[in-house]
Amino acid sequence: MNWVSRLGQVKDTGTPSQKTGSENYSDIGPRTDKYQSLKEAVHREVVTEYNTRFAENRSGEDSSVDMMEIIRQLIGRQEQTLTRLEESKIAQEIYDDVMGLGPLEVFLRDSSVSEIMVNAPNQIYIERSGKLELTGSRFRDNAHVLNVINRIVSSVGRRCDESNPMVDARLADGSRVNAVIPPIALKGPTITIRKFSAVPLKIEDLIGYNTLSPQMASFLEACVKGRCNTVVSGGTGSGKTTLLNVLSGYISDQERIVTIEDAAELQLKQNHVVTLEGRPSNIEGKGVVSIRDLVRNALRMRPDRIIVGEVRSGETLDMLQAMNTGHEGSLTTVHANSPRDVVSRMETMVMMSGMELPAKAIREQISSAIDLVVHQSRFRDGSRKIVNVSEIIGMEGDTVTMQDIFVFKPNGVDSMGKVAGQFVPTGIHPKVVEKIRNNGVLCKDEWFLQKGW
Repeated sequence: MNWVSRLGQVKDTGTPSQKTGSENYSDIGPRTDKYQSLKEAVHREVVTEYNTRFAENRSGEDSSVDMMEIIRQLIGRQEQTLTRLEESKIAQEIYDDVMGLGPLEVFLRDSSVSEIMVNAPNQIYIERSGKLELTGSRFRDNAHVLNVINRIVSSVGRRCDESNPMVDARLADGSRVNAVIPPIALKGPTITIRKFSAVPLKIEDLIGYNTLSPQMASFLEACVKGRCNTVVSGGTGSGKTTLLNVLSGYISDQERIVTIEDAAELQLKQNHVVTLEGRPSNIEGKGVVSIRDLVRNALRMRPDRIIVGEVRSGETLDMLQAMNTGHEGSLTTVHANSPRDVVSRMETMVMMSGMELPAKAIREQISSAIDLVVHQSRFRDGSRKIVNVSEIIGMEGDTVTMQDIFVFKPNGVDSMGKVAGQFVPTGIHPKVVEKIRNNGVLCKDEWFLQKGW
């Protein structure tokens, strides 16, 4: 790989005796490692050697530099006897530290890890199969964590310092990153990485994970193709974005899609996709581009579908208006505890727009704009399931009326400690079926029958 074109000159990330910008933080003692001094010595030499070769090759035709080869050569020069396994392990750790995200790289490479959480330099947790695990990996100190944070956020044009101690960013593969540093984080810099699989999940995968039934999957596919406005709801970590990504895959390649997110996470495969990403303020407190700004701008971009990663405040009003004014089939997610809670949450968020609308007018907007609410939950065993597929059918007085089409009925736990239960239709025939069929999409009545499963 051409490491020069990827990074340019490498900067020394510092050793415990070379802290950068963390003198005011309470450092935790260095990790107990008999090879620590060797790693620090090789690390410093690697940076010097790499930058020397970079300077020499900058004007040449072949500017590639094999970083791993440099590291192995420098380890060989050290007067220390190592087995081949030890040498390979040390070389990989140094490589990860110089070219990647240090001790986090091993978890980023592990496809079974879905989340990485750094609580302190000496405390790194991961989530695997829905369960949290404390790892044995460590950062050297707070300065080491800060360097990794700066490497992440600088690559996407953002910053994290005492004046802006919280930041959202993303990795090159689309994984979402949140970082918080002192003085906000009292134990030291904190990193949370929500990983996304290299190959996006498909509906077949969700069926295999028992997230939903085949009948529910067929109905949701028909709803997306039939241009139903859909809200995916659920709590933190319930799988909303994953499901949104799967549902987005059903949109025709002939339609113009505009996606709007705080940090770009959606992995759409269609050709006609415009991806917009919000921007925080600069060091002067200016230049912020909010999700609401992007939703408003998207309306001028001739979109067939608008997909908002998550509505959190005033942009909810603009999203509802877009759904009501010719952008049918749009999708978004919202934090909520139930389908009914979605309505009250969205009502509150519309009020945050600053428009003094009466409550009934807001509810009428919601009832006319949204066709379907898909609510997902995360259970104690780590599994994620769609527990409600609900239809919004209109207003009765001042109340938005809803009806469940599919529900998940839990039935205790099985012998493996997994949540048992079944996905069942309520027997109600959705009113949205007419809209789906009018758009030329097949929708079978047998999907909604309580018998014959």
